Amino acid sequence: MADEKKQLLIITGMSGAGKTVAAHALEDIGYFVVDNLPPKLLSGFWDLMVNSDDFKKVAVVIDLRVRNFYKDLLNEVNSLEDNGQVQATIVFLDASNDTLVARYKETRRLPPLATNGRLLDGILEERRILTPIKNHSNYVIDTSKLTPKQLKQKLLDEFSDRKKQPFSIEVMSFGFKYGMPIDADDVIDVRFLPNPFYIPELRP
Repeated sequence: MADEKKQLLIITGMSGAGKTVAAHALEDIGYFVVDNLPPKLLSGFWDLMVNSDDFKKVAVVIDLRVRNFYKDLLNEVNSLEDNGQVQATIVFLDASNDTLVARYKETRRLPPLATNGRLLDGILEERRILTPIKNHSNYVIDTSKLTPKQLKQKLLDEFSDRKKQPFSIEVMSFGFKYGMPIDADDVIDVRFLPNPFYIPELRP
């Protein structure tokens, strides 16, 4: 078990570029996702992965919410790769300054480094800090012109054996006197049709 080489996805990038969407997409395709993990905990978390069957596909989201710890990310990744047991894949999500400003205005939130209230200043400072890890990344995905659905599909194409979104349909028959299913997406009332039970040739 300890000799098995596993994959570790590290999701990072600009605030507002879609890391939350990415985390949900990876969960949907079977990844165990840890959000906002301080880089200093990577080595301990990796030890847990190596020695447990519960962690086969793992992704961790690390961004500037951990601020003072973020500068340790590259050192921790290099340390993990040096031990020969892990292949860390870094996925960096980016977007244009115009796009990030528009997204922040829509949500009425501020970037982590916008201490003086100026959106663009915070974005530019964050971009400067993240440049080293961006240059070290295996994948850089620009989400400026991607919808959440397109970003999910892009991650599915790269990191899943399935090349299409899983899709299923469940059909359920119920009686209105017992109440409608609360989790139904579409309800079709067929009480206007003849009841097959009372038609002898259809009763079986």
